[in-house]
Amino acid sequence: MRLIESAEDLAEGSAYLAQVCPVWARVLPELGPLPLRRRADGFSAIVDAVVGQQISTHAAAAIAGRMTEAGLTSAEAIAAADDAALQGAGLSRPKIRYLRGIAGAGIDWPALRALPDDEVIATLVALPGIGQWTAEIYLKFALGRADAFAAGDLALQEAAKVLYDLPERPAPAALVQLAEPWRPWRSVAARGLWAYYRLAKGREGVR
Repeated sequence: MRLIESAEDLAEGSAYLAQVCPVWARVLPELGPLPLRRRADGFSAIVDAVVGQQISTHAAAAIAGRMTEAGLTSAEAIAAADDAALQGAGLSRPKIRYLRGIAGAGIDWPALRALPDDEVIATLVALPGIGQWTAEIYLKFALGRADAFAAGDLALQEAAKVLYDLPERPAPAALVQLAEPWRPWRSVAARGLWAYYRLAKGREGVR
């Protein structure tokens, strides 16, 4: 399976996008080098993804910082912490429930590295609080999969609307269809759309 592990991988993917799509050929030079956004895989990465669900990137970063300061980064720490400690870090009651469930699920995180994308997603969405978006974010940033996309991401949808001059923000199914020619580098395209979102909107669409 193809992984994104370096700036060279991003450059290769960007060259492919520019070759298959004149819109990407025009806009990628304006965006500059795309960010790698890789992070260590495992429980801490899924915690980051859950924390970031349905809140701004600024709020997610603040909560993540408080959790790190409080030592709430491992499955053992989450399982042992009481509600007051977790709420004090900024976690909502549903996210506390999700993280405790994930902490107790006994996932073999290193084993996910060898699984195909669809099997990783199936394993993750079986966990409490993990949907398609969170699973694909994990695939993209923690495992470095080159073709992960996350079509349910609102920032990606909005960036695609502006970039392709669409009449409305595309629904996930429409965005998947639009992204089909970008295979096998949809993860690079997602980084490009997030970079374009930052350029067009003046704020980050993802941590």
